[in-house]
Amino acid sequence: MRACCWQGVEKVQVDRVPDPEIINPRDALVRITSTAICGSDLHLYGGKVPTMKRGDILGHEFMGVVEEVGKGVRNLRKGDRIAVPFDIACGNCYYCQNDLWSLCDNSNPNAAALEELNGFSSSGLFGYSHLYGGYAGGQAEYVRVPFADVGGLKIESGIEDEKVLFLTDIFPTGYQAAEQCGIRRGDVVAVWGAGPVGQFAVASAFMLGASRVLCIDRFDYRLAKARDLWGAEILNYERDTDDIVETLKQMTGGRGPDHVIDAVGMEAHGTGFYDEYERGKQFAKIQTDRAAVLRQAIQACGKGGTVSLPGVYTGFIDKFPMGQAFAKGLTFKMGQTNTHKYMRPLLEKIERGEIDPSRIISHVVKLDDAPRMYEVFQEKRDDCLKVVLKP
Repeated sequence: MRACCWQGVEKVQVDRVPDPEIINPRDALVRITSTAICGSDLHLYGGKVPTMKRGDILGHEFMGVVEEVGKGVRNLRKGDRIAVPFDIACGNCYYCQNDLWSLCDNSNPNAAALEELNGFSSSGLFGYSHLYGGYAGGQAEYVRVPFADVGGLKIESGIEDEKVLFLTDIFPTGYQAAEQCGIRRGDVVAVWGAGPVGQFAVASAFMLGASRVLCIDRFDYRLAKARDLWGAEILNYERDTDDIVETLKQMTGGRGPDHVIDAVGMEAHGTGFYDEYERGKQFAKIQTDRAAVLRQAIQACGKGGTVSLPGVYTGFIDKFPMGQAFAKGLTFKMGQTNTHKYMRPLLEKIERGEIDPSRIISHVVKLDDAPRMYEVFQEKRDDCLKVVLKP
């Protein structure tokens, strides 16, 4: 089969690789009909996540048609159309039983590596390095889905792929980011990042009762989407303000936003001396992540608010304003998305016409175009917001 494979920093290519096979009784083989490039894939593309190996198949947002199931899979059969969550979960451990699917104890065969890094392991992930199990991803013609009996959501209506594909990651990720803020009707929420996750965080904050959502980014075409699709108030931090924290206070009567969402993460951009300082530290591996957005979010958040982090962080940062967070009584909520928890209720919202996730798609291309689109997405060319690949 053909698959998009990692070949080194900023180098991916579509190669011929062996077809996947059933290995365990709870596996399914899925023929991919649609897959996508995620912002998190750019961390792999840029060499920011360790343990990638040449030839690793990328991709964790995908859906398709079941071709074969193992003997232990009784709720799926050949021909079923399914969307597959990016995090792999067993369904049986303490964490899965408590809706903490991304913290599954049993799905990462390389758990010892993550335990060495973080103290504990989390779930396996499709196409996301050997720290997370070394599973082949879904930017391919076929994929093996472990624990398919709990990790495959049947799409039984004729709704098109593009409307339900993002149930596999970014729509639940944006929704969880907003939900864990504990938004009360009338709250003001600020979202850093108008990429795909930021778009769904904005939309979800409104769904959950926010009266205003302020969206911060540096790309006008992404900000325009957040405004035109969902009704966000937008700020280009490179043009509209010299001090984003002070501007957000002024926009909220001096209180600051009630809750803040960092949908950017480890590769945040800033301005001025501290941005260059952090880039240098990250390049020299003195610090793993750039924390410009995280600091701004903490500083801007109103007293008693929540700092929600769907943006991916991988290691250690310094210059963390813990004193401000403590003094303002902030709550922090973060982590990989518990995708399984949200897929069905969000599917129902899509089927009722409450939201159309396909509106964020900017490019639909063939799988063979993946290497070019990784570069376009990375460089933010051609107003690239979200890329869907068709094998």
